[in-house]
Amino acid sequence: VQLQASGGGWVQTGGSLRLSCAASGRTVSSRAVGWFRQAPGREREFVAVISWNGDRTEYDDSVQGRSTISRDISRETVYLRMNSLRPEDTAVYYCATSRYTYTHPLSDYPEAYAAWGQGTQVTVSS
Repeated sequence: VQLQASGGGWVQTGGSLRLSCAASGRTVSSRAVGWFRQAPGREREFVAVISWNGDRTEYDDSVQGRSTISRDISRETVYLRMNSLRPEDTAVYYCATSRYTYTHPLSDYPEAYAAWGQGTQVTVSS
């Protein structure tokens, strides 16, 4: 499966972006999809994850209440809407599909994910 992340860009503090993660080559409809981010000099960190059918979501505390993850199963696409962006949200954002299918518990560990997209840059200016 190939994952294409898009929707990043430059925004001012307080702005919003909607990131998209489009899957191709193989369906991801049976798997959870997560978003991670990596800022320069920092480890890759978890942002949010959505279950295979969209009925469960989890967020990192740093984006909880400001972000919404969703998926359009028919389009094989997962979205991450981020509001009230802050300079500390600046990073490359990656989407990834879980190694596990269906009702397996959601994970915030990168090791639980198998296929990764190429990333999309988000820059928030102060």
